[in-house]
Amino acid sequence: MPVEILMPALSPTMEKGNLAKWLKKEGDKVAPGDVIAEIETDKATMEVEAIDEGTLAKILVPEGTADVPVNQLIAVLATEGEDVQAVAAGGGAAPAKAEAPKEAPKAEAAPAEPAKAEAPKAESVPAAAAPAASAPAAASGERVFASPLARRLAKEKGVDLSGVKGSGPHGRVVAADVEAAPAGGAAKAAAPAAAKPAPAAAAPAAAPVSNSALLEQVKAYYEPGTYEEIPLDGMRRVIAQRMAEARQTVPTFYLTVDCDVDALLKLREELNKAAPEKDGKAAYKLSVNDFIIKAYALAFQQVPDANQVWGGDRYLKLKHSDIGVAVAIDGGKGLLTPIIRKAETKTLSAISNETRELATRARNKKLAPAEYQGGSSAISNLGMFGIKDFTAIINPPHATILAVGASEQRAVVKKGELAVATVMTVTISCDHRVMDGAMGAQLIGAFKQIIEKPMSMLV
Repeated sequence: MPVEILMPALSPTMEKGNLAKWLKKEGDKVAPGDVIAEIETDKATMEVEAIDEGTLAKILVPEGTADVPVNQLIAVLATEGEDVQAVAAGGGAAPAKAEAPKEAPKAEAAPAEPAKAEAPKAESVPAAAAPAASAPAAASGERVFASPLARRLAKEKGVDLSGVKGSGPHGRVVAADVEAAPAGGAAKAAAPAAAKPAPAAAAPAAAPVSNSALLEQVKAYYEPGTYEEIPLDGMRRVIAQRMAEARQTVPTFYLTVDCDVDALLKLREELNKAAPEKDGKAAYKLSVNDFIIKAYALAFQQVPDANQVWGGDRYLKLKHSDIGVAVAIDGGKGLLTPIIRKAETKTLSAISNETRELATRARNKKLAPAEYQGGSSAISNLGMFGIKDFTAIINPPHATILAVGASEQRAVVKKGELAVATVMTVTISCDHRVMDGAMGAQLIGAFKQIIEKPMSMLV
């Protein structure tokens, strides 16, 4: 039977993607694990791996196609022994399978023919049991069919895929199944598949009307020819949705402190001068932001109860300080937050080199989801733009975000006397569902103490 290749969901927020490039052409042999296409998600360009073996019989969505909905049929694979040309001509007979469930209700609704009504019911039993049978088969040693994202999530969460019932095509394990597995197993894993028809029929249908009406209202304020319409790309659309959600649902309070960074600037200069050479250039070049990342990571270790994220009806208390660093995409095209994992354990030079490398790949949209999803908190630094102080919007499920302003010389009072110091203003945004003011004050207080005594970051 031909195998359908569907547009995969490569991140939890992905609803559509751009089919950037096919790496296999019609007639090519495909083995499990082969990279067959490149998909542009809202935040990165990802490679898609084949999960079945066969011949790529028909490409239904050409490369360069934008806004392809998740789970749309994009190609058909002919399995061993099948006529490739027949499969290509049929465009994949698999859609007929999708029609089968629709016949069952029709049969039940025909009171005049009870005998026919019973037949579909009998056939529906093995059809419904097919996905359930996939889990025992995997347990007996067979390969588990799962999407690349599902495999990454399973590895991160420590989930055994052989025990997860897949709700995707042909019993394939998808990300939603892995997310549901720890909370309740097979019953919850089947829920996303059952719930799919409702959102497809209701929610998306209402959105275009609302957006269209708003667009017409806005355009009415301006003379034709005095503006240019620029459609939202995937990244900007997701940012708009998540930030609007955060503002509407996260009860936020803000705490601000001024940090004296004269000692930090002096230590930074000394460390950069002492950097050994590698291949004719310095092995590292520390920035103020590298010290901020390290200090923020250590602050979470000093106030471990603040190292929590919101989980709906509970908190997730994290062991390590995984710190995200906001990186602006050139041309105002969006924002990515690559994460420095276990930042509290890394040296300043390691943080500096890793941040630089991740930021470069973020600007080129080459980050994998695991490199920008999750984390303890994030840092948004606008000091390089001369911004004195500001507040940043929390990116759920984080419970905090640190907004960093420019370092500038100011008149301060030290020991009762007027003096000049280099001062940096930082503001922490806190989710009041996770922490109260006192805990937030402890966290930013610990950060201030570390940043003003930077030698503590070296021991």
